Parts: sequence; structure tokens; C-alpha cells
Amino acid sequence: MAGTTTGMTLKPSDLGTTGNNWIGKSQYGDPLLSGAVDEFQIYDRALSASEVRALTTGADGGLGGGNVAWYRFDETSGETAADSSGKGRDARLISEPTGTPGPSHPGFLAAYPETQFILLEQGATYPTIWAPYYTCHMIMRGLLDAYQHAGNRQAREIVLKMGDWVHSRLSKLSREQLDRMWATYIAGEYNAMNAVMADLYALTGKQEYLDTAKCFDNTALKNATIAGQDALNRKHANQHIPQFIGYLSVYEQTGDRDYLTAAVNFWDMVVPHRIFTDGGLSGPSDNGELFGERDVIVGALGANNAETCAVYNMLKLSRGLFFHTGDPKYMQYYERALYGQILASRRNIDSTTDPLLTYFVPMSPGSVRSYGNLGTCCGGTGLESLTKFQDSVYFKSADGSALYVNLYMASELSWPEKGFRVSQSTDYPTDPSGTVTLRIDGSGPLDLKLRVPYWVKKGFTVRVNGAEQRLGDAPEGYVTLSRTWKPGDTVTVTMPFSLRAEKALDVPSIQSLAYGPVPMVALSDERTYREFSFYKDLGLDGDLAGAMTPTSPMTFTTHGLSLVPFYIGDTRRYHAYFRRQEPEIVFGKVDSGVPNRAKDDGTTFLDAVWEQAPFANRGRFQSAVAHVADEWVAAGLLSPAEKGRVVSAAARAKLG
Repeated sequence: MAGTTTGMTLKPSDLGTTGNNWIGKSQYGDPLLSGAVDEFQIYDRALSASEVRALTTGADGGLGGGNVAWYRFDETSGETAADSSGKGRDARLISEPTGTPGPSHPGFLAAYPETQFILLEQGATYPTIWAPYYTCHMIMRGLLDAYQHAGNRQAREIVLKMGDWVHSRLSKLSREQLDRMWATYIAGEYNAMNAVMADLYALTGKQEYLDTAKCFDNTALKNATIAGQDALNRKHANQHIPQFIGYLSVYEQTGDRDYLTAAVNFWDMVVPHRIFTDGGLSGPSDNGELFGERDVIVGALGANNAETCAVYNMLKLSRGLFFHTGDPKYMQYYERALYGQILASRRNIDSTTDPLLTYFVPMSPGSVRSYGNLGTCCGGTGLESLTKFQDSVYFKSADGSALYVNLYMASELSWPEKGFRVSQSTDYPTDPSGTVTLRIDGSGPLDLKLRVPYWVKKGFTVRVNGAEQRLGDAPEGYVTLSRTWKPGDTVTVTMPFSLRAEKALDVPSIQSLAYGPVPMVALSDERTYREFSFYKDLGLDGDLAGAMTPTSPMTFTTHGLSLVPFYIGDTRRYHAYFRRQEPEIVFGKVDSGVPNRAKDDGTTFLDAVWEQAPFANRGRFQSAVAHVADEWVAAGLLSPAEKGRVVSAAARAKLG
């Protein structure tokens, strides 16, 4: 192919050490690299198309020299190819070895030449090299899955040899060199190589594999998280999240709790400090693939927010942490991200040629999602993300005495060891009644643990065979049904959706809306924040739905705009965040004339009142207003006279 740039320069030194380059044949005898070369010329400039054609008809194409080196390969013996350019740059010929040809290094298999791995060890950066161990992980994980899930023994043989090759490279490197590699932006991205190596150790008991898994420790960041030091700002999110997934695998094989502590503390530095309302990850506006500053949400809203791959890996990490801790917060985030960004990451049309998945999910006002990503990381993991709708619905306790229902979706569980079969029927999350029915087929004692979603404010009820169960006040996490089950028993869970506003951590007046587990977006082509006011339209139940006009079971209109579920995958412009404007203390149609002042944390007077909703009656409402007014007077945010006007307005308000 002819070059077209006259600015190109090429020097012999650009080719690297001559002994590390070959033309036509591999010195290792690889069959696929066993070519024959008649003539080879190197020029110090790009040749035109006509000059390239001329080289096919004449010895030097009539160029009259200008070449750096010229090898005709006329030699019939010896180990030297003479340089016909007259510059004396003779080349050394390398003969093929005798015996059966083999790969450059036993076990090597990659999407890149081995040069990429060598350059990484030598300190090369992106884009000179592009995450060679990332693709290595993908191949190894696929092979290991093929063996573990499909019984393919050839896949087992190949992945073990790849593990040997990885060990042969990394075991020779110093800890300092390894740490530099794994902290290098993109070039050192290795996905969860430590997890797959730990899994090879679990499969074989071969100590070298576990030692190699530890080679992937990113020491500085790992130690910082163990110590509770948040050092994530401007770290490449999808490069580092899988490192902590791998630490869990190493912990499982070694029992070294430092690895577990690192993963637990890392997760806590991400959630909720660096997530949007849909579970996507916030990051700096100049590069949405990076972690942003802690507790900066509005300051991170942009056109390239929330890389979908990063959420995919946060789901894997959350699942793993729940296995080890049983802490409900991991499944609460799992639901938020699953019914938020993941459900919204697929365009709602059919295609046989394109995954139609998001790479970034922009969150700035008037954003539009872009779908596609054939051949990208998010295109690949995006397809796998859709399996997340089935892989964490049910967990069993280690001793088999309990079944956790983590996610609500139509599904069936077969548990032959226990003699149970569970089927779940529901239209959740598209049915605002939030009704789920579980049919239990099996006999014997079993604790059924039902997750209480993080967003539930009121109305969470559980019925067994029609009889309502006593759950206590405001259950959190999981409620447990302990009983001896009989075939055909039914459990009905009801959790009515309610609309809620969530404040951004850094600017409380910038908020988002959600309906049950579903993020909602306002449709508008405007590119600035839409301004919404809701408190004046609330009834005693405090449900924001009272301030909106329903148009279908899952859509509303408010302030002249359509409010729709984020999971509707299309290319209309949307607003995931809006500016909350509640300037005066107003109850219904009664305006007190008093400014709606806020505390230092951004909580306004009306926020403090309505967070106590629902109110059983007007008396409870008026009592709440009076109590908050006393707090605001004590804090110097209301004068006694202003308190009087506020309390009077509450008494005169006619709220349904």
C-alpha cells in the first residue's frame, strides 16, 4: 500500500533491535509464519502509488537509490544477507530450528502479538499498546467457562497452558515493575486476570497459578483501600473495578482478609459517592471513563458519563460481596443499576447486525443516548449484561436452610437437592402496583427471605395463601418467612410504586425522579435544566404523583413535559436531572409568604416537613409543620413572626 504523507520519517532505529525482528519467517518455525521473500527494500520516505508499481517491474523501480537498505536474498549459503544499497547494512539470516515447529513461547495465545506484552513490561503506554492482558483475560475466561459449563476438555487444556505462559512472564518481574504496569492508564488494564488465575488454582491446586493471581495486585491502590483512603479520583474506572473482583477470588482461595477488606472499602467509595440515580458511575466531564471526585454528581454531568462496562463490573463486584457478607446494600444497588442503566442500555428495536447498546449514558440536560458499539468493550459486555436479569434472582444460604429472593421478575427456580421448585410471576418493574406472586412447590422447612426494596416508603405487604403476615414497622433489607411449606403454597408480595425525588450530593437543588425502582426522565430538546416545583401540589400522602398528571400506568406529564421511564430505549432527548424551585413555603393554594430557607446541608423547610409523609390526617400534618418551624426558629432560619405565618398557612390549607 502506498503512503500519502510527505511528513513521514523512518529510521532503522525505529524498527527496534534487529535481532527482535524478522521478515517472512519466524525464527521459531511457526507454520503460519513460514513465508518466502524474494526481495526487500526499506526507504526513508513514503512512496507514491506509481513508484510502488514501478518496483514490480524494475530492480529499483527507477528510483535511483534513496533506500535505507536493500536485501535481494541471492545468497545460497551462510547466515548473511548482503545489503545491495551500498550502505553496508547487512542482515543476519536465522535458520529454522529442526524438529516440530511450535509457538514462540509454549501456551501463548492472544489477540495481540507477544510484542505488546513485552512493551508493557518495558514501560510502554497507551496508545502504543492497548490493554494486552484485557483480551488475554477474555480468552482465558471464555475457555474456562467452556470447560466448566460445557465440559470441553480441549478448552481446559488450552487455558491451563495459557496460565503457564502468564506465570512464565510475570513471575520473573519485580513487584515494582508489576505495580507500575497495573497502574498504567489503559495499557495496564487487565480486566480480572487475577480472578481467572485464582480459578485455575482452584481447579488444579497448582500453586503457581495462585502466585500469578497475586502478581496482579495493584499494591498502592489496594493498600489505600484497605486503609480506608479514597484515592479513586481520575482513576480509570473499568480498569480498576475488575481488580477488586479478582481480590475477592484471591480471598476465597487464601482466606487473606486484606483482599476482602480492599473490595468492601472500594465499593463503599463508589456507592453512593460516585453514582447517578440510575446506578451509572459519575466521572469528570473531560473523560467519562474515569472516576470523578467523591460526592461530585452535578459537577460530573456531561455527554460521556457512565460507561456501561463499568456498571457491568460493579454488578459483578456487588454480587460477589453479597455472597461474602449478606449485606442487603449490595442487592439494593444491584436493583438500582439493573433497572436503571442496564435496562436503559439497549435500544428497543430488533437488529441482526448490531448489538444496539450504549457505551456511555449521558446525563447532562437534553442528552440523547447513542446505540451501537459493535466490536467495543461495552458492545461485548453489554450483551452479557442482559444475563444479569437472571443470575442473581435467587441465592441459597451456605447451609441450605434459606432461600433469598433478591430480585423481582418472572422466573423459575429448580432446587432438586432441597426438593423445591419456585416460580415467580410479575410484571415488575413495569407494573406500578408492584405485585409479585411466588408459588412454592415442595415440602419441608425453609426460610424464605424477601428483599424489601430501598425505595419502598409504604404499603410493603406479604401474604401467604392470602393471609397477611406481621412484618413489624418499616422493614429493611430482608423479611423472613419461616415455615414448613407444602406444595402449592403461594406468597404474594405487594410494594406499590411511589414517585420520589433524589437530591444530588453536591447540589441538593439539582434532583432526579424515580418511580419505584425505575428512573424517570423528562422529554425535552432544551439543553438547560428544566425547573420543577412540586410541594404546592402534594396531598397528605406526600406522593409526588399528586403533583403530576398520569397518562398511562408508567408515564406522567409535569410542567408541560412528558415524564417517561428511562428504560424506553430510543433517541429522544431527555433530562435525567432537573432544578428544584420551591422559593416560598406554600401548602396547597395557601402561600405563607415566607421564604423556603435551607440548612447548610441543603435541606429546605418544606423538605423537612414532607419527608415525614404520609400524614394520617390534617392534625398530624399541622403538628409536623409546627415542629419543623420550631427547629428552624432555633437555627435562626425563621423569625417567630414567620413561624406564625407558616403555622397559620398549614392550618388553612385543605390537603386531600
